[in-house]
Amino acid sequence: AIKNGTYKEVLTIPKNKNYIYFKGENSEKTVLTFDNYASKLNGSGVEYGTSCSASVFINGNYFKAENLTFENTAGIDAGQALAINIGGNYAAFNKCRFLGFQDTYYAGNNTIQYLKECYIAGTVHFMFGGTTALFDKCTMHSIRSGYVTAASTPEGQKYGYVYLNCKLTGVSGIATVHLGRPWRPNANVVFITCEMGSHIKPEGWNNWGNVANEATAFYAEYKSTGDGYKPGQRQPWSKQLTDEQAKEYTLEKILGTWKPF
Repeated sequence: AIKNGTYKEVLTIPKNKNYIYFKGENSEKTVLTFDNYASKLNGSGVEYGTSCSASVFINGNYFKAENLTFENTAGIDAGQALAINIGGNYAAFNKCRFLGFQDTYYAGNNTIQYLKECYIAGTVHFMFGGTTALFDKCTMHSIRSGYVTAASTPEGQKYGYVYLNCKLTGVSGIATVHLGRPWRPNANVVFITCEMGSHIKPEGWNNWGNVANEATAFYAEYKSTGDGYKPGQRQPWSKQLTDEQAKEYTLEKILGTWKPF
């Protein structure tokens, strides 16, 4: 158990440390934070780079966290600055907050996460990487214009970023947020029965300036609601799932035999 407080340090769960469980006292008052960013120089005078800028690194498998905040306070103009970098498999988060700006939440290839009733805030690509991540009843909050996701889903991987019954909110007055753009070909992002605020652009998706991405990206939605859900105006290369296709997006099918909580 972790008592309320602001813990300013870079934390790393090493590869051989599996089944670590962080339980905070209060999700808003138990804060794991740091302020590194990609272009900041480390002790050797070398830039940290995006992946090494995280406040918390989860490299062990079966990590769990509850009632905690993961935060990067480098600032809105610092560039890439991760709150969390997940390299271990099977990470689960319940009632956690992820606060940052650009690149808040990163999880690598061959990993899977389950996030329940979490809050993720950021500006550009604030969820990115090649993972399979299931966001269940979470809130994604856009702080300024940008892109919610930048998936780099490996070719042939069935699930990338999946949002079930989530809420997309934004700072009032911003109306230029895309649901995603593909960091790599084969990016895979699906929003199912989510509530989308008016900050989401009618076209929804962006090809990152490369028409070839339109043929490989799997960007899909299903029966969402709110002012930001305009299925008739979405990019023609994105998809609206059929009832039959939507049945593939259940906790059991995405998570398999893993029971996070």
